[in-house]
Amino acid sequence: MGRTSRSSTDYEFVTVWRVAGTLEEVRDVLGDAASLGRWWPSVYLNVTTLNPGNPDGTGKVVDLFTKGWLPYTLRWKLTVTEPITTHGFALTAAGDLNGTGRWTFEKDGPEVVIRYDWIVSTAKPLLRRLSWLLKPAFSANHHWAMARGQESLALELRRRRAGTDPGRIPKPPGPTFAWLARRGGQKGR
Repeated sequence: MGRTSRSSTDYEFVTVWRVAGTLEEVRDVLGDAASLGRWWPSVYLNVTTLNPGNPDGTGKVVDLFTKGWLPYTLRWKLTVTEPITTHGFALTAAGDLNGTGRWTFEKDGPEVVIRYDWIVSTAKPLLRRLSWLLKPAFSANHHWAMARGQESLALELRRRRAGTDPGRIPKPPGPTFAWLARRGGQKGR
């Protein structure tokens, strides 16, 4: 069987994280898109809930202003398309990124193995025009962002377990090119 040809603006990523915690803890953090800017600030610069969705999480729509290590930003909407459970959930992206994502959670002793399958295409004009040339850099940017996510999630889980003294847990890493993050976060609002 042949593989489907993909455009230079299409990306397929598989990320696997391991964090100390329970399935419920991971679901509670990753399933709460509104909190992304608090615990993963290196990537999620501004998060606005547009539709709270259903009790199982489906239909929740969140407007996102994001960036990775490189000095460009993305505006897109995340919509939860499958119930948020201790086994994971699915979402769609629309805006500067268009596609689908699926979080899968599996317990492995004291850790949770988290897999994220992300199939997206770029719609932002600059990224579309340069993707054929800079696809490796854009892919590296995604890997950098996801590494910050694993680091930030581990810190958030520790903070939630710290009880009365969560301040002793280090803060998650902030964004690169902070001037760009501040300037662009208010545009279009």
